[in-house]
Order: sequence, then C-alpha cells, then structure tokens
Amino acid sequence: MSGISSEAFVLGLSAIGAALAMFGVMGVAIGQGITAGKAVEGIARQPEAQGDIFRTMVVGMAISETTGIFCFIVAIVLLFANPLIRLL
Repeated sequence: MSGISSEAFVLGLSAIGAALAMFGVMGVAIGQGITAGKAVEGIARQPEAQGDIFRTMVVGMAISETTGIFCFIVAIVLLFANPLIRLL
C-alpha cells in the first residue's frame, strides 16, 4: 500500500460524506420550489382558498426545511468537528 495514513483516509471519506449530505439540501430546495409553484397555481385557481393553501404550504416547507438543516449540520460536523478522528 502507498503511504496513506489512517487519519487522511478518514478525512477523505468524511469529505465525501459531507458532499453526499449536501444532496439532501439540494433535494429540499427543489421540493420547496415545486411546493411554492403548486401553491401559486392553487391560489390562482381558487383565490378564496388563499389562506388555507398558504398555511398548509408554510407548514410543509417548515417541516421539509428541518431535513435540510439536519443535512447541513451533518456536513459541517463531518468537515470541521469530525468525531471519527478520535477513534483512530
């Protein structure tokens, strides 16, 4: 084997894991864009239901945003406060 230390190996895999965690953030962003677009379509079709549609959209976006925040926190922890290094 070449001279790759175990610490460098863990750091490299942590960077790959952080990049994969950011796909969750991208998925949330796409989902929220679709949600907002569909809410605007619904309000355009039924203006009298604007309050119900908007309220439901905001609750759904808030719930999905927590997933994006968790993915972002996992990526930051893997990059800057890596708990796996202490196991070596």
